[in-house]
Amino acid sequence: MDDRGQLFDISTITDDITGSFLERGGIEQVQIALDQGGLTAIDDPGDGTGQRIGAPIARPGAVVCVGMNYAAHAAESGAEPPTEPVIFFKHPNTVVGPYDTVLLPPGSVKTDWEVELGLVIGRRARYLQSHAEALASIAGFTISNDVSEREYQLEISGGQWSKGKCAETFNPLGPWLVPTAEVGDGSGLRLASAVNGEPRQDSTTSDLIFACADIVLRLSQYMVLEPGDLINTGTPEGVALSGRFPYLSDGDEYTSTITGLGAQRQLIRQGTTL
Repeated sequence: MDDRGQLFDISTITDDITGSFLERGGIEQVQIALDQGGLTAIDDPGDGTGQRIGAPIARPGAVVCVGMNYAAHAAESGAEPPTEPVIFFKHPNTVVGPYDTVLLPPGSVKTDWEVELGLVIGRRARYLQSHAEALASIAGFTISNDVSEREYQLEISGGQWSKGKCAETFNPLGPWLVPTAEVGDGSGLRLASAVNGEPRQDSTTSDLIFACADIVLRLSQYMVLEPGDLINTGTPEGVALSGRFPYLSDGDEYTSTITGLGAQRQLIRQGTTL
């Protein structure tokens, strides 16, 4: 997408945005082709053309999530703000497109939404020494919906959260991967969500307890982050777990936005048929 909002086809450069594409400087290749007029303009498939749009990265090797990363969300969950990042994982096959249907697991009555700033790793990150190194490891940012089944997560968890995080379709992603050069360090971005047009979340990433570069720096001390890996950086207050709103149910429409990263829309359906 250029600064006028026009979309372009990059299939002459790559079939998909993968970790290897990012590692070899793919974003820079796209920018050069755009500047030279070598890309074909296309319509936005999210604007009613009927064409499906997938996630802006191919299936990541890892989906690493940071919990309780907004103080107000920690408070509504009945927890103290953490002094170290709370980390959990989602199965990579939870990642779907930004307009795909979210399926409620059979019998689920506590499926929740979580708009989050997602960051995508662009170069291998291991034992990083500075926030500057960490920021340079981020290829770009996108919108992520960390869908969560709270009964599975908290009541029958067995001590970990992943049961409530890994159902199919539980991580809509996109629509765009916006390069770090256009977003900066990820601070000051407004996040908002709604269910059936009724506001739910409304906050900014300036309220993150652990900022994006800090997350990458800290994670690199415990794991090797690979190009194409997705990190969900946490969700602000305004989720159903707070008790202020009903959980998602069949027929609901969920929407979310982040400044400069576009908007998502998902229909919620009960069942096992995609």
